[in-house]
Amino acid sequence: MTDREERSKKVTRRNFLKATGGAAALGMLGGIVGPTEAFAATAGVPKKWDQTCDVLVVGSGFAGFAAALEAKSAGADAVIIEKMPLYGGNSIINGGDFGAAGTQMQKEMGVEDSPELMLKDMLKAGAYLNHVELAKTVAYGSKDALEWSTNFCGAKFTRLNFHGGHSVRRSHQTENASGSGLIGKMMSKSKELGIKVMLRTKMVRFVVDKNGRIAGIEARTGYSFPDEKSGKPAFIRARKAVVLTSGGFSYDVALRQVHDPRLTDRFDSTNHSGATGEALLAACQAGAMDVQMDWIQLGPWTSPDEKGFGVVPLFCERLVGFGPMLNPATAKRFIKETGDRKVRADAIVLIGHPVVILGDSYAVQKQVVPAALEKGLANGAIKKFDTLEALARAYDIAFGPFMEEINKWNSYVEKKKDPEFDCMIFPDARPTAAPPFYAARLWPRVHHTMGGLVINKEAQVIGFDMKPIKGLYAAGEVTGGVHGAVRLGSVAMADCVVFGRIAGTNAAKEKA
Repeated sequence: MTDREERSKKVTRRNFLKATGGAAALGMLGGIVGPTEAFAATAGVPKKWDQTCDVLVVGSGFAGFAAALEAKSAGADAVIIEKMPLYGGNSIINGGDFGAAGTQMQKEMGVEDSPELMLKDMLKAGAYLNHVELAKTVAYGSKDALEWSTNFCGAKFTRLNFHGGHSVRRSHQTENASGSGLIGKMMSKSKELGIKVMLRTKMVRFVVDKNGRIAGIEARTGYSFPDEKSGKPAFIRARKAVVLTSGGFSYDVALRQVHDPRLTDRFDSTNHSGATGEALLAACQAGAMDVQMDWIQLGPWTSPDEKGFGVVPLFCERLVGFGPMLNPATAKRFIKETGDRKVRADAIVLIGHPVVILGDSYAVQKQVVPAALEKGLANGAIKKFDTLEALARAYDIAFGPFMEEINKWNSYVEKKKDPEFDCMIFPDARPTAAPPFYAARLWPRVHHTMGGLVINKEAQVIGFDMKPIKGLYAAGEVTGGVHGAVRLGSVAMADCVVFGRIAGTNAAKEKA
């Protein structure tokens, strides 16, 4: 039996009922008592705490650092714990694009945008399953969150990009085209303010006191992922509150198949290996309600020719609206290139094999970050060709039909209108005709889990009694409802920073 399967056993119905007191748990599900009360009956508070702080943050990504920094700024003693040997989680390896509306950079580039339009785009992509107040909080708070990341944390955003599903360019990219451009600054600011970051410290469960309040956690210090027997038990008390920012569960094949059986190990993940969701399940065991866990996003821009997130996403997303995406078996376009992630990923999965995106020298030089292009060429995931004929031959595309499709695409670019798929053709796009040409294969990977814990706009975690669980806040991918069915590209950074800040600020206000 694998470590993952052993961990999964802990959240079976039998074990859950055992942990929550059997009949009491059944009663709570029927609305007789609140879930936190039932769990509190057996959880028990330790006789001695090994460590105490005001605000304990679980997870060291964008949301975690934002929460800790705001809690500290509000006068609370904040501590961050991270189960992995390195801080940053998925945040440190993402593409560094921060979706924000109505910013100074947009105004300087002549882009007309507003929080209202960003909210409209989020709701449309989310199939209107978004919890509107949460989505609105992100859209209307995005500009301030971006400015805080710059002015308070010291991050620099130097480029404005477009992601599928947005109406306008609003994705502000860090100067190094990586989430590390913000995470590194957050870590430096945390050190400056005296915020302790404890690595290799895994949360095992929440500790609930006799009043039904989250009093702290049981953890394992010196933990070595993924060895569940490693480390030593420790109890960490949070005088004010715990903020859960532990991320999603994209790398947990067993858990994601519970919610979407199609997502077998045939689909790799862009996430870091620690995105396994056990902290989310621990919150559910402590009485937290979950929502929309079966909405799991595939990134349509990853390549089977490189591992993990890779650099092809930075190539693909910069070319949409500038170059066509083709099914090599038919030499035909098959979907709106500037459509949202679910639209494109579902279409590729339906085809059943990798597809190809391409661009000419004009599009690539204008849109793609040089470092990403160089890395992609070096690892072979991006290929360069002197002629379109050579490109077609390399991907086994019938040249005659291929050129017919390229000519058709070029006519749409010239007219700035795509009558077939309604792809957004950008004003500065040109026909795909200038050699050399560049291309990459695409096959989806599991990227983001939209579902998670139910929160309100104050970032309080909601229990099955529909009331906030005392002493528990959450932000980022561990929460659900913000994005509905589909998260738009670059809105993750906004979501994490906006709600991380809210969670940290409100946690610091809790009475010790």
